[in-house]
Amino acid sequence: MARDTLHTKCRLCRREGVKLFLKGSRCFSSKCPLEKKGAVIPGMHGLKRTSRLSAYGIQLRAKQKVKRFYGVLEKQMHNYYLKAKNMPGLVGNNLLSLLETRLDNVLYTSGLSLSRTHAKQLISHKKVLVNGSTNNINSYQLSLADVVSLKPGKHLKDLDIKANDKDFKSPSWLDLNRTKYSVKVIRLPQRDEIEKDFDENLIIEYYSR
Repeated sequence: MARDTLHTKCRLCRREGVKLFLKGSRCFSSKCPLEKKGAVIPGMHGLKRTSRLSAYGIQLRAKQKVKRFYGVLEKQMHNYYLKAKNMPGLVGNNLLSLLETRLDNVLYTSGLSLSRTHAKQLISHKKVLVNGSTNNINSYQLSLADVVSLKPGKHLKDLDIKANDKDFKSPSWLDLNRTKYSVKVIRLPQRDEIEKDFDENLIIEYYSR
């Protein structure tokens, strides 16, 4: 499985200037670098980097933010764009919907994992079932009525996940069953149910150059 091994997770958040929630509970604690230092660009000259971004730079940063948020590589991101372009409807909305319904992302947003990195680990270790069958593909595209669940076993007793928190609420397009550690896709996500800070139009402009 291809991985981005060139960057530490906290540096990615600092570079984009927002929390990408890549390290689970740490992102919600005072240990988060953004809480300590603010959105300082990584590197010894981070505080001095005040140059104005070009139009291309703005488009690039918008694309990088989404790519790193969902934990996909550049080739995957470009393929998602091409697929969204051939679907009916708005290309930007299609792109975000495709990313949002990835298996690893659904596992995270439903509370069945602490982070998208943790979700990828569960999937690669074959601890995740899709419609009752083991699935170890992080990028597996979920459809309507698909049911994702954690494989039964002793590991569930000690598993520290957000779904165990009574105050946690999963998105309305997902139906979470806390007792069975499963979630069902009851409809596709709408744009207002996806991260508000994303500018999908800039991403389309970037790939349309």
